[in-house]
Amino acid sequence: MNQKATVACDADVVARCVKRLAREIAERNSVQGLVLIGILRRGATLANRLAVALREAGAGEVPLGTLDISSYRDDQKGAPGDPRLLGRDIPFSLDGKKVILVDDVLYTGRTVRAALQALSDLGRPESVQLAVLVDRGERQLPIRADFVGRNVHAEPGQRVYVKLAEVDGLDAVLLGEAPSR
Repeated sequence: MNQKATVACDADVVARCVKRLAREIAERNSVQGLVLIGILRRGATLANRLAVALREAGAGEVPLGTLDISSYRDDQKGAPGDPRLLGRDIPFSLDGKKVILVDDVLYTGRTVRAALQALSDLGRPESVQLAVLVDRGERQLPIRADFVGRNVHAEPGQRVYVKLAEVDGLDAVLLGEAPSR
């Protein structure tokens, strides 16, 4: 990431967004049959934070899983045999469950499309809802989030970087130049 990054959300805002997402999820769903599936990498970290926030809010324990969608992407990143594949950890059946799919940034919708395809290979949930920390708009596919922590506008040529303490050592949402290809 270029050093000319702008802070869109600091650690306090990120924490408030996670609490609000958990509250909204609990308000719209019975915890019975609810599961959280985080898209690796930062979506999995956010799913873990949401599970903690739901428990702290009195919603009880919500089963938690992680999903690597690399081999389901349509942009040739993560082709079969790619050594970067991180796998999945979903220690329960998805059949009949209300899945909350969690990711850090919703942009084109292609990551969510890949995640939905991966989930369909693993079972038949009752429903799938999408929770994201940041929605930056500009979809290429007709996908929308059910739960959004913050809408962030990024100019063309900018990228939204979500930083989480567990992965990056700090909590923040930054806007910076997209890496050159």
